[in-house]
Amino acid sequence: MTPSASGTVISYPIPAYQNVPIHAEYYLPSRFLISNITLGFATTVTTTTDMNYEIGQQVRLIVPSYFGSYQLNQQTGFVIEITALNQVILDIDSSQNVDSFISFVPPTPLILPYVAAQILAIGDVNNGVQNSQGNINNITYPLGSFINISPRQ
Repeated sequence: MTPSASGTVISYPIPAYQNVPIHAEYYLPSRFLISNITLGFATTVTTTTDMNYEIGQQVRLIVPSYFGSYQLNQQTGFVIEITALNQVILDIDSSQNVDSFISFVPPTPLILPYVAAQILAIGDVNNGVQNSQGNINNITYPLGSFINISPRQ
């Protein structure tokens, strides 16, 4: 089809709505910036804000070398205890051969690339309560699953 004098003729279907882009902030649990790591047979991670993790949640640590504790970079583990809203204990043994965590303040102006130390939820361990009522549609989320909290449009 060609444009008319009154405007453009659209020759393809237009959906009633469009999906919003996928953003990490639209899913629970989320990723959080690390403010401190306490080493030991179990590793304690403290973040700058309150977390929304649960016991049994699988997580990954991102620890660039300038934060120390770089030996924990890309290590995965499970949350075994929640000691405060901004603190979790992971089943990662960091008692040997791991450097102490350093609170690193990035230079101003920011020199790229800069990656903050962070903890992020990964995977879906599927070990939470399941619907035991047959085909009744109960909203249950397996422990460790991601919950879509995208805004509706």
